[in-house]
Amino acid sequence: MEVRKLLFNSDNATLHGELISSGDGVARPTIVMSHGLSGIFAMDLPFYADHFVKRGFTCFMYDHRNWGLSSGWPRCETDPWRQISDMREAISFVRQRPEVHSEKIGLWGTSYSGGHVLTVGALDMRVTCIVSQVPLISGSRTFEKWIPEEKKKEFLERIMKDLNSRAEGAIPQTTKAALVGSETEEWVKSSDIRNRYVNQITLRTFDLMRTYEPLQFVNMIEKPVALIVAKEDTQTPVEWQVEAFEKIRATKKLYPIEGRHYDVYGKYKQAAAEAASEWFSLYLLK
Repeated sequence: MEVRKLLFNSDNATLHGELISSGDGVARPTIVMSHGLSGIFAMDLPFYADHFVKRGFTCFMYDHRNWGLSSGWPRCETDPWRQISDMREAISFVRQRPEVHSEKIGLWGTSYSGGHVLTVGALDMRVTCIVSQVPLISGSRTFEKWIPEEKKKEFLERIMKDLNSRAEGAIPQTTKAALVGSETEEWVKSSDIRNRYVNQITLRTFDLMRTYEPLQFVNMIEKPVALIVAKEDTQTPVEWQVEAFEKIRATKKLYPIEGRHYDVYGKYKQAAAEAASEWFSLYLLK
């Protein structure tokens, strides 16, 4: 197995990734991989990439702009539409590599990026098949669920104040991404083995989330798509994921996995990886 650290450019940002291949020089079907809302690829993704490469694939995983080892400002800000543009640039970049079969590109995304692979899969004809794991389906619904009703007005006022202060040259305001005692904090403690996670996220990230609706794109997908869902997911509720699945008109499969949202990176990650491998093998290796 061979690992190459690679950089690619997208809209004034330099994104950092790793290409993992068999090392034999053969161009193989390739899976482009990215993490969720505040995740970086050093957390969790190497396990999946190792699993996929052992089954005959090349993998390219990268950090989103503003996160991890990638450049971009403001730091710790997640802009879904910029990330979608970056994902398409990642496809363009990786297709030029000798280790990559340019006509067999799969997308694997998890959580926030699980929504991205559905959106990009609907828009980009170069994608062969898709695996979307515990995806965010509706940004507006997610915002409404995450922010308690009694705190919503105050939180929105903070966002608007931040937008105004940015226009005056102030530093973008942030909040904790993983709150004390939360399921997210539990995931960070178990997954951040390289101590690279920055527990901050900009307020504007939540405003941008409110504009993002992957559900609007799922009926446009024309290539095989699998959804891996956690049966007890309350972060991105499984009911919404099933709703999206039912709207998909392409060849599709639903893989229910035990556990909560973050358990696909923990005690049920092997089951999730096996499900994804099965789907990619059916449609990338044939």
